[in-house]
Amino acid sequence: MTLTYYLGAIVAIAVSLSILMTGAWLVQQRTGNSGWVDTIWTFSLGLVGAGSALWPLAGAAPNARQWLVAALVAVWSVRLGSHIAIRTRGITDDPRYAAFAKNWGADSPKKMFLFLQNQGFASIPLVFAIFVASRFPSEALRPQDYLGVLILFAGIVGETVSDAQLKTFRTDPANKGKVCDIGLWRWSRHPNYFFEWLCWLAYPVIALSLDYPWGVATLLAPLFMFWILRYVTGVPPLEEQMLLSRGDSYRAYQARTSAFFPMPPKPLSDKSLPKESMKEATE
Repeated sequence: MTLTYYLGAIVAIAVSLSILMTGAWLVQQRTGNSGWVDTIWTFSLGLVGAGSALWPLAGAAPNARQWLVAALVAVWSVRLGSHIAIRTRGITDDPRYAAFAKNWGADSPKKMFLFLQNQGFASIPLVFAIFVASRFPSEALRPQDYLGVLILFAGIVGETVSDAQLKTFRTDPANKGKVCDIGLWRWSRHPNYFFEWLCWLAYPVIALSLDYPWGVATLLAPLFMFWILRYVTGVPPLEEQMLLSRGDSYRAYQARTSAFFPMPPKPLSDKSLPKESMKEATE
């Protein structure tokens, strides 16, 4: 497989994602609910990722690894996409996108379209990693393939548990206005994001090999996902909203709890925290 072959795949992935994100924009404009954007994005990654994994090699039928990689991204997409869709049905708009629209003013429709096209473009490394992993030159499955499966399913289980713990906390009337710090949320402020990132480590595990130079490209997926979740559309806007709604309680939570990677909670010894914050954090 030549450089032209892989460049052609990148172009096909880019065009497919652009078309699907245009559909996401149309749905957002019609419904006024930006939550559907993330739903469609997740299903789009699953659709394009599985399609690219199953694309025939030299006219031959898909081999076992192609089916395995396609199944991994399909399971990830259905699980996360369904979760986001159910959540979106219960809201009128996503506060993150609503804040963007408010700042954009009258240019909101145009800028939202460009934003979603950029989101699709930025997702190319994720789908390309799936494509590259499915092209590993050995048709027979190896131990690394099964390890990749275990990693992805560990990520899905962890993310599912995180979501369930947060839902349980929020549905308890006694927790209204409080910060969720139970279970996995005691070890990470965003355990769902961490486990989402973990899912994307599956593809480098499957593809990295001295016999397959293109396998290095699969590292783009976890690197990109970490950057986007930790520093762009994940942690920063969500924590900004939490600070507005929870104030000092959330500042205390930030002081004692790791932002991303699960770690033991820090002792509450930061004297720079407001007294009220320290009081609420220990209640």
